[in-house]
Amino acid sequence: MFALTGFMGYTLGPLLSHTLALPGGAGTITAALGATGATFLALSAYVLSTRRDFSFMGGFLFAGMVIAIVLGITAYAFSMPALALAVSGMVALLSVGLILFETSRIVNGGETNYVLATVGLFVAAFNLFVSLLSLFGIGNSD
Repeated sequence: MFALTGFMGYTLGPLLSHTLALPGGAGTITAALGATGATFLALSAYVLSTRRDFSFMGGFLFAGMVIAIVLGITAYAFSMPALALAVSGMVALLSVGLILFETSRIVNGGETNYVLATVGLFVAAFNLFVSLLSLFGIGNSD
């Protein structure tokens, strides 16, 4: 877990530095962070209050993430900014689903290893933040 979070922090540093160098970069980071936090709190509160089971979403979310990875590699390899923007939106929506899925598994007893549950929620929130940062920063890039 320490290696994963360390690596994620290592990769996030240059992205934040690049975003801060853009005009309005600090506002973009603040907006992405605020939207990520509000989304995470709202979705977790929804699952906690309704106790609804979202375990049916597991296969869909896995397939969606595989497709997003393939499309992301394609967008990078062929330098397609529009596809990269679409992949960011797709990952943001899939991350929202993953937050619902993981929180539901924790609340309803489907996940008994809380370290893995925490890592799953952290990765979903991290991916949501990075995707929102990409989407919010699109107007600030050259």
